[in-house]
Amino acid sequence: MTITDNGWDSHAWLDGDWLNREPRREEVRPRLLAETRLMPWLAPQLPVPVPVPEPTEYGVRHRVLIGEPLEVGSTALGRELGEFLRALHAVDAAEAVARGAVDAETAAADNSLFLDECRAQVIPLLPEGLRRTAIELLARVASTRTALVHADLGSEHVLVRDGRIGGVIDWTDAEIGDPALDLSWLLNDAPAGIVTGLAETYEITPVLRQRALDWHRLAPWYRVHRGLLINLPADVESGLAEISDRL
Repeated sequence: MTITDNGWDSHAWLDGDWLNREPRREEVRPRLLAETRLMPWLAPQLPVPVPVPEPTEYGVRHRVLIGEPLEVGSTALGRELGEFLRALHAVDAAEAVARGAVDAETAAADNSLFLDECRAQVIPLLPEGLRRTAIELLARVASTRTALVHADLGSEHVLVRDGRIGGVIDWTDAEIGDPALDLSWLLNDAPAGIVTGLAETYEITPVLRQRALDWHRLAPWYRVHRGLLINLPADVESGLAEISDRL
């Protein structure tokens, strides 16, 4: 198993069979601690392993989930992921908030702030011919919030072991949001076979597929936004190129 310590929110390291996580910024600490309340409640409701953290003097720790990031797909893995998302999106949203998930109103406000900053800072950097399309995209990704979502589901957070899902990790961003956000990578950029299997166990409507595509198009905006925030010119340049490609 490979531990890659490149998280924007937390620093991670192994100590025996424990994975330790310490916030890189103080505002991240409450979200890490929220996992210690949310995950013990959520874990028994999901068909795949997830971390169940406990608090420490520096952050949180949980037993290591063994596996490697999902890089080679299959219909079997897609089916497992569909079952996982079907269960996740069906849990009691109000109870999830009571256990530490970010509520819909707070999540919507955070997203609105991000989108406003993208309008002010990122759109002027795009080619003029793409700006109208970009404005329309930002207007579409702000409204639907119906279920508990992982909110950062990508290859690095889906662990595979012996051809099965070995765990879904990093729940810091869990919130009441749009189920299509959790589908955005799976439907648009996941390895071959995933989409076929996913569709067997999770109902993917045309409307859901379109919203997932919008979230996929939005993904590189976060890289540009962060690059502007902490002065990473290479991230800004590569992110702008990817925004243009996806639009």
